[in-house]
Amino acid sequence: MKQPWAWVGWLVATLVILSITRNPLYLLLVLLCVVIVGISVQQSSPGFTRPFSLWKLATWIILLATIFNALTSHFGTTVMFTIPGKLPLISGRITLEAIVYGATNGLVLTGMLASFAVLNIALPVRDMIGLIPRAFFPLAVVSSIAVTYLPTTMRQFRQIREAQAIRGHQMRTLRDWLPLWMPLLVGGLEHAMQLAEAMTARGFASPSMPSKGATLYPRLAMILGLLLLAGGWILQLGDSETAGLILLLVGAAFVLGGLWSVGRKSHRTSYHRQDWTWKDGLGLGIALAVLLLCTLSVPMLGKETLFYDPYPSITLPAFNPFLGAVLLGLVAPSLMTGRLRDQETTGNEAVHPAGS
Repeated sequence: MKQPWAWVGWLVATLVILSITRNPLYLLLVLLCVVIVGISVQQSSPGFTRPFSLWKLATWIILLATIFNALTSHFGTTVMFTIPGKLPLISGRITLEAIVYGATNGLVLTGMLASFAVLNIALPVRDMIGLIPRAFFPLAVVSSIAVTYLPTTMRQFRQIREAQAIRGHQMRTLRDWLPLWMPLLVGGLEHAMQLAEAMTARGFASPSMPSKGATLYPRLAMILGLLLLAGGWILQLGDSETAGLILLLVGAAFVLGGLWSVGRKSHRTSYHRQDWTWKDGLGLGIALAVLLLCTLSVPMLGKETLFYDPYPSITLPAFNPFLGAVLLGLVAPSLMTGRLRDQETTGNEAVHPAGS
């Protein structure tokens, strides 16, 4: 898959499933699918390197979540040991049920982190920025600058450090870092000035941008939509569920209509537009099918299938083969990955106003 929206659909399906279940068997199955997809995408993107080890971070997340829940939740019948004293939240029984529930929460956080990591490998920065609605095109420009500024700064820092090392400069105290920070600061300011001049030459913030008057009514519609959403949410908490649902739908329509109206006035051009292929459509369809089957099967299979609770006494979690087979559909992107990352200079999007 190469279409960004197909990957977004897979990410949404994975995150929703991780959010609605606490069954460790299903969580391990989803995490296994995410790992398989990540390995296949990594093989298709040989030039991509992570700034940190995802496995080490996942280990620390599970370990910290387990320790935190074990120290703060003293429920359960299987007592491992007892912390004496009167320490707030910590003193008391350490139970096996609390350890299992903490590890389960760690699995959820690890799955979510791994899902975003896979998306980061699968989609170049330009494709992720292209997902930002056209109504927020200044945000897209600022985001593109922000995500590319850090690698540029790190590359410049390494160059300055190597140059100082060749001159025999050694860093022992904080004062020795001054010859590195000053060139880095000057180089950053010079890069910022060059970027500002390039954006001005390309017409960014030119008079052809949408005026404030042209976006006044869409902004008022979005504000009204947000108020209606808040009102519908309050009614949903009470007894008026039907009226709350109507307000939520109307509010969502106002917000989406305002975003669409503002986006029409902000034109985006691209050198290369990513077309939909049958692999993209099939991957998105499988992700949505997995999401629908998992959410619709809960009333039929029972809440105990997804919502595992080790309290008050730990038991083996339930496992439904049908639901397990459905969750295996999340591995579909690994069967449809090609060479995902081409040259960064190919298909770079330019987000700018019309007429520039």
